[in-house]
Amino acid sequence: MSYLCNKCQQKRTYLVSPQEITQALSKKYILSVEEIDEIMVTLSNENYIDFVVSDGKKGYFYCVNLKKSGQTYNFDTRKKHRTFGLLILRSMFLATVSFVFGMILRAIFK
Repeated sequence: MSYLCNKCQQKRTYLVSPQEITQALSKKYILSVEEIDEIMVTLSNENYIDFVVSDGKKGYFYCVNLKKSGQTYNFDTRKKHRTFGLLILRSMFLATVSFVFGMILRAIFK
């Protein structure tokens, strides 16, 4: 999804081939054309994109248009990561404060 968000940055429709998607994701994932078709259908069902399969002389392409939730996907993902990081930091801070408080109480009542 992040590849499509970077490729289709504005509200226009873009042509993307399955081979282009495979090449862009080949460093992390090994995907076949059938798997990409399934992923595109799933993203369409989850209301991220609108797409139409277009046949041409050089093969078939996806005509991809991002919906509102697809346009904000990268921002929402960064926001979730930031929230998770802050949750971890807060938990570590509270654990440290609890430990120090416990040590102080142990020293007082010993």
